[in-house]
Amino acid sequence: MTPVDQQLAPPGGWHAWGAPKIQPFDTRRLNPLMRVVHKVAGKYAERRVGMARVPDVFLLLMRNRRLFRPWLRFAARLMPGGTLERKDSELVILRVGWNCRSRYEWGQHVIIGQREGLTPQEIARVALGPDAPGWSPRQSALLQAADDLHRDRVIAAATWKRLGEHFTDAQLIEVGMLIGHYQMLAGVLNSVGLALEPPAEERLAAATIHGGG
Repeated sequence: MTPVDQQLAPPGGWHAWGAPKIQPFDTRRLNPLMRVVHKVAGKYAERRVGMARVPDVFLLLMRNRRLFRPWLRFAARLMPGGTLERKDSELVILRVGWNCRSRYEWGQHVIIGQREGLTPQEIARVALGPDAPGWSPRQSALLQAADDLHRDRVIAAATWKRLGEHFTDAQLIEVGMLIGHYQMLAGVLNSVGLALEPPAEERLAAATIHGGG
């Protein structure tokens, strides 16, 4: 188990977390309607991303019922229901979480990424960016697109050309939407200060990714 202060962290460290500004729903106090929503979210978490419990991000976003259900459908169309290879989409999400210094997003997708077949070496290499040795041209282009949108709010023409060698026009739109969606989500999570759940913290600490790429 790697202590938190010895784990991989982006420049500047993770955004501070602790007691969230908005508390996730207490599952013991859900009204009948929210119990139904919670049950649906639980099935999604178990079947789609292999989680045994509803993640706190779901319980947080359920605070806004009007947005939660359409958001869940939209998010599911990107991950895991997108047309990109699952390992590719997880690499993108991990790079977004790293760039946004979102420990919650990073930690959850270290776990999900390993489940989808990413090796510890690949996950550690995400921290080194798109120019790190070992990426395929497709993977490097995806990571560069995440960096471009984070830094400049546009995918650079050279990066777009590289992506076009591997993806259809529809998938190029999906790449942009995937990056943008997880940047939006990271911003909400960072602003609220949502902490990674203790079981996820344990799995992140146990992951053999902290020795570098």
